[in-house]
Amino acid sequence: MKLSQQEVEYVADLARIQVSEGEKDQLSQHLSSILTYMEELNQVDTNGVSPMASVVSQANVLRDDEVRESLPQDKSVGNAPAAKDGLFQVPKIISDR
Repeated sequence: MKLSQQEVEYVADLARIQVSEGEKDQLSQHLSSILTYMEELNQVDTNGVSPMASVVSQANVLRDDEVRESLPQDKSVGNAPAAKDGLFQVPKIISDR
């Protein structure tokens, strides 16, 4: 499918880009070859092929959830720079205005 210069100008206007006369010729050739390839791809029979979100198969690599004993409070707060009443103590970040 061969694109005219007017069509290239229209696409450039939609994309909000400025193209010179030389670029219009080059874009016309590139876009025409892309559209020709798309026409070729449209001829491929895709019946029975499931749609894919990605061309690479993906699997859940996370481990299964298991109930385990948690870290005791005194040990979790033990390495904190500041603690008060068994809780992490952090500086106030909201002003009093």
